[in-house]
Amino acid sequence: MKIATFNVNGINGRLSVLLDWLSEAEPDVVCLQELKASGDKFPKTALRDAGYGAVWLGQKSWNGVAILARGVDPIETRRGLPGDEDDTQSRYIEAAVSGVLVGCLYAPNGNPAPGPKFDYKLRWFSRLQQHAAELLTHNIPVVLAGDYNVIPTELDVYKPERWQDDALFRPEVRLALHKLVGQGWTDAIRALHPDERVYTFWDYLRNAWGRNAGLRLDHLLLSPAIAGQLTAAGVDREVRGREKASDHAPAWIEVSV
Repeated sequence: MKIATFNVNGINGRLSVLLDWLSEAEPDVVCLQELKASGDKFPKTALRDAGYGAVWLGQKSWNGVAILARGVDPIETRRGLPGDEDDTQSRYIEAAVSGVLVGCLYAPNGNPAPGPKFDYKLRWFSRLQQHAAELLTHNIPVVLAGDYNVIPTELDVYKPERWQDDALFRPEVRLALHKLVGQGWTDAIRALHPDERVYTFWDYLRNAWGRNAGLRLDHLLLSPAIAGQLTAAGVDREVRGREKASDHAPAWIEVSV
């Protein structure tokens, strides 16, 4: 099974890029983030024609997450991250696909930091930690995939010194991700590429793509029940160089299930 995560940065404006990649890569499951579309504007027909069933949680102009499954309809199990009934931001959706529970997430950016947005990011991560711990108690195959908006280590950023005060790299958020992984999750890309500089995001500014000035923000975390079945992981980085591309590239894993 091939499972991917892709921050599309506006699904309707970049639909052709997404459809081309789906046709080429043929992932079995795809977690999408930053749809920037309300629920009724989600392109379900175009995706269905491409062979993918979908569940989604949209939001006009901002955020938005979706799970696609090739040849089947994902069985939705959760809409929204538990722990705050007043949180209206569309950042988490969960579904079962072919025996694997998939959580698709889009973590808050948190800038400027410090400030209210950064505080919300930390609270959101605390809720994610609690929910992830609950998922582990069931001893089932779980993949938590998405744009975590966290640079885990200095190996995951082109120039660490330039990001020290950014909400993506501040010690508080790196610690939050470290605690999450420490529950027993496996960072799939880093597990198979322990010493490589692997990036998933290149800013539109300052020719970041041309200079390969990237960041690794998109992660796939595996529960113990599926981590041992990991066979491959990578990033389809060439997608970032296409016309009308997102500033992220798809990251993916392959597992034997």
